[in-house]
Amino acid sequence: MDRLSDGGPGVGGPTDDPAGWGTMATAAGEFRLRPVRLPADLGLLTRWMNDPEVAAFWELAGPSAVTEGHLRRQLDGDGRSLPCLGLLDDTPMSYWEVYRADLDPLAAHYPARSHDAGLHLLLGPAASRGRGLGTALLAALTDRLLRERPHCERVVAEPDVRNRRSVRAFRRAGFRLAAELDLPDKRAALMVRDRTPHPA
Repeated sequence: MDRLSDGGPGVGGPTDDPAGWGTMATAAGEFRLRPVRLPADLGLLTRWMNDPEVAAFWELAGPSAVTEGHLRRQLDGDGRSLPCLGLLDDTPMSYWEVYRADLDPLAAHYPARSHDAGLHLLLGPAASRGRGLGTALLAALTDRLLRERPHCERVVAEPDVRNRRSVRAFRRAGFRLAAELDLPDKRAALMVRDRTPHPA
């Protein structure tokens, strides 16, 4: 989860909006992102944040005001981080944050490069977890992100090192473990997927 991001310049204009990236074909179905809408999506996202498996790493359990505050900071910010629902065959089943890692406080903790993109995600329904969906969606979205953002040379993520399922999904989606970082709220695995494959 993104305890560092606080809004800031830069995801981009309308052509850079993940909602405009279209549908991505995956083995699991047709996947797409759409920006979170409040108040319409708040109940669903609050339920997901209160799932114990999600709450252990996102730390947003509690009443809807907790989730709403987290979303509003991004929605009312200046575009550095965009909260989105992930829809699989038009059914909401995941939550994503697409953000400019190089403009985020995270950049103080690793050797950031201009236009680095960052991803946070959670799979909402418990039935969506543990069957490879995260890997399939991460791979598809990262491919699309790199296609849509020609100045972005790599995509990063910083899951909690204890979240082995998440780290494994990133690895299987083509990310490599670049380092472990001591962030203000967790020890994180810095996962990196380069546009050009990294030498083994």
